[in-house]
Amino acid sequence: MARTAAYSVFTLLLSICLAPAGARARSNEITSHTATVEGVTFHYMSAGHGDAVILLHGYAEDSRMWKPLIHVLAEHFTVIAPDLPGIGESSIPTAGLDMKTSARRVHSLVKSLRIQHARVVGHDIGLMVSYAYAAQFPSEVDKLVLMDAFLPGVGDWESIYNNPAIWHFRFNGSTPEALVAGRERIYFEHYWNDFAADKNHSIPEDMRKAYTAAYSRPGRIRSGWAYFVSFPQAAKDFEMLAKTQLTMPVLSLGGEKANGDALGRQVKLVATNVKVVVVKNCGHWMMEESPKESMQALIDFL
Repeated sequence: MARTAAYSVFTLLLSICLAPAGARARSNEITSHTATVEGVTFHYMSAGHGDAVILLHGYAEDSRMWKPLIHVLAEHFTVIAPDLPGIGESSIPTAGLDMKTSARRVHSLVKSLRIQHARVVGHDIGLMVSYAYAAQFPSEVDKLVLMDAFLPGVGDWESIYNNPAIWHFRFNGSTPEALVAGRERIYFEHYWNDFAADKNHSIPEDMRKAYTAAYSRPGRIRSGWAYFVSFPQAAKDFEMLAKTQLTMPVLSLGGEKANGDALGRQVKLVATNVKVVVVKNCGHWMMEESPKESMQALIDFL
């Protein structure tokens, strides 16, 4: 099994290396677009050709987290990586910054691009939106990847939600906004450093600056926090959605030093065809901390 997985990844990477340089450049070129659906103007990146893969980022990042993976996947897939509503360059909707509604809006974006079926990948809160996408539109999702977070309303989710060390879930409102204003970099360092297995091997400096600038714009801290505020509603929504188990192949991919084991147990409660991969010596920021191992698991599964 391990040799087969390694060989398939090697073959994919070799095919990319041996392709004519001009063809690779055209195939892997990432372009930026906007589209307005359901009252949200989405910013999204796209690249490649073939069957669709939708990549949904998490909190403290935006769609730019996926760029290294997009270049690899674009050789064989049409890759779409939107900024979630209210985050990055996507507009802030007047209401509905929750997992289920955001999933419906992303689905509307995908349909507007005339994509009928897709593989869906989500990290952090993007994991929750991805699950809500697959659970609401199961016939349109060929495969699902859930990366290092948890599913509200499923199994022992409250032990994570109520962990006093994870204080940021309830840190929102006018006073927290005033405390964070002008100190956004200090605030986000908590995530990038404390959720990593090694804070010196986490989000690179150029991206820390970029994400800080993006979330420092007017209204962006509040719209990002809205996803945390929606957790109790997500728990109710997911409890209902989980009554019908997912039947498409699902990959639970998490860090050994983060949520890998706990997420795997949860995913087995909501899906019948589950593969669990826990990346050793890796924290929450899988694409940055363990890019080779994470991309190998994703390529092999997708």
